[in-house]
Amino acid sequence: MSHRISIIAGLAGAVLVAGGACTDRTPVTSPGTDNAAVAAPPVSPPSARRPDRLARMFAKALKNQAFRAYLKAQLDASPYREHKLQFETFLGASGGRALRQIAAENGTTKDAIAEEAKEAIALEIYFPVPEHRTAWTGDENVLVATAVTDREAPIAFDVQGRRGLLDPDTPPATPVIAIVPVETDFSLVPQRLICMDDCGGGGGGGIPGPYPTATAPGLYMTKSHFVQDFEGWLKGSPEFEVQILGQKNQSDSLISYQCAGEHAGGPYTFDQNNLDWSGSVLLFSKGQLDQYNTAHPGQNIRVFVVEDDDTACQIKTDPDRFQRLILRVDSLYNRLTTGNDSSTVIKKYYGYAKAAYNVWQALASFFKSNDELVGNAVEDRIVGSFYPGYNWFVKGENTVTNGWINLVMY
Repeated sequence: MSHRISIIAGLAGAVLVAGGACTDRTPVTSPGTDNAAVAAPPVSPPSARRPDRLARMFAKALKNQAFRAYLKAQLDASPYREHKLQFETFLGASGGRALRQIAAENGTTKDAIAEEAKEAIALEIYFPVPEHRTAWTGDENVLVATAVTDREAPIAFDVQGRRGLLDPDTPPATPVIAIVPVETDFSLVPQRLICMDDCGGGGGGGIPGPYPTATAPGLYMTKSHFVQDFEGWLKGSPEFEVQILGQKNQSDSLISYQCAGEHAGGPYTFDQNNLDWSGSVLLFSKGQLDQYNTAHPGQNIRVFVVEDDDTACQIKTDPDRFQRLILRVDSLYNRLTTGNDSSTVIKKYYGYAKAAYNVWQALASFFKSNDELVGNAVEDRIVGSFYPGYNWFVKGENTVTNGWINLVMY
């Protein structure tokens, strides 16, 4: 990805230094243990603070060469995607080594640092730009940045503690360590990453094989392409998910019947970290579809794509925003915006169907958060346009095309 250089007020300029991506890795440890599994991220307290003060203290601690080396080793060792660390776990690891070093560089106590972290929103730490992680050799040429919402201008600090604002759309040339609200499920420890040609961790394609085979009957997605990542650069690579939405009971509300994504589990698992993905992922089994059709005769399902900024496989967004999107797409395409099994004895096929009711109450479980609404899938025949290799358009807000997916029935 090509980036223009941003000018940062009040921060020292820096030049990227080439560095190796594949290094020996020291295991990440939990507080008070040597090799314990990493704990699940804590839930943010209701009155949780922004992490700005923590980010500044953390940046000032990076004046210490030993602390920089320790941080780099822990980030390199992380088995999680993008080499993320759970912030509080990192602070308490190795007998509270990071707590002691941050406290010493800021003229305070480790208990004060621990309390500050406890009162902040749940956080993770990592290099959101793979090129930054590769370039950083453990020197002072680094910034620490934080932001709470997706398109917020990141607040950044250099190792002297000087504050500035970064461009929310384009990262600077200087390597940036992000301390941001947690997105990763740290309770599930993945297999250790294998360092091949590139240790960037933000790449494309799906999960390491094998992909689920198409032997189980159902609706599958085999390809997807989106026009943007719907993710501010400080939040790292995107987390695209596909939700199967349908009628809740006999009401005019929708609920999600199945999610496919990185943390969905089983044959519903796929991991799209850039604009393109190909493979084979189950979205809704034939059994699920038959059961839905029996319980909701005459109703159909929506294939809806989100970029999940918060809890995996739980859509969290403004319900009014969602409802406006659905109503506009429904209106433009005469409510032919849902689908169902249209197979014949000759051919398996998932085709368009009519939404049998207006969505007056949107999705019952929605509430305001930061998830991006990529859009509602509409078959190409209904759109009246075709995109090679794909058969469904993903229509977002104002009915713009945000991407294309290929859906098949097996």
